[in-house]
Amino acid sequence: MPLRMAAVWFGATTMTRVPSADTGDPRVIPFHLDRMNMNDLEEVAEIERDAYSLPWPSSAYRRELRENKMAYYLVLRRRLPGVKVEEPPPRRPFPFSLLPQPPRSTPAAHRPAVVGHGGLWIMLDEAHITTIAVRSAYRGQGLGELVLCGLIDHAQEMHSKWVTLEVRVSNQVAQQLYRKYGFRQAGIRPRYYSDNREDAYVMWTEDIQTAEYKKKYAELKRALQAKIAERVSSSIIVPTTALE
Repeated sequence: MPLRMAAVWFGATTMTRVPSADTGDPRVIPFHLDRMNMNDLEEVAEIERDAYSLPWPSSAYRRELRENKMAYYLVLRRRLPGVKVEEPPPRRPFPFSLLPQPPRSTPAAHRPAVVGHGGLWIMLDEAHITTIAVRSAYRGQGLGELVLCGLIDHAQEMHSKWVTLEVRVSNQVAQQLYRKYGFRQAGIRPRYYSDNREDAYVMWTEDIQTAEYKKKYAELKRALQAKIAERVSSSIIVPTTALE
């Protein structure tokens, strides 16, 4: 399965993840992150076809979940009214946190619709983001940024020091978001994207384990949660197709 690296899909605007519960903001937003499992692959494939000119097939994700011990994939779900969200298993202490955990399988009746997904590979002390995507009907509402935060959270939990990704040179919206979270351009991969032979910028964060980065990152997550909560209270976050 070739790495797409953050061939992250931003429309006019895009991307997303639900901040950790320790942000101190009591407001609840109607989205939550969950570990991707086999039951999610049909919806993930739909988002892939919607977001990318060269989508990964569900079989590629199936191999990633079953065979790639370095891989971590998550999905962003919209909460269903009256349905209790299953709590994730307790975090394991280091170094046991480095061992892979099998993806959980949630009963379909309690599995809200997937509106986005993301993934990364943990390789020694770096985390390599492979993909981020959000359904077109939900783009431009901060949800892609939520997914990005979910991946950075996992990288920190796994004691990675840096996060890296590739992004199209023309995708200035995505680049702006990545810079907001401490990514900086470190190189270029000529003709990286096979659909149009476009170059890719290689971007890296600073050390995400430092106290300075963690403080700045926590502030960004609080601001994101407040923004999404405000949009929810104003009934702004709805599928855009409902407004057409």
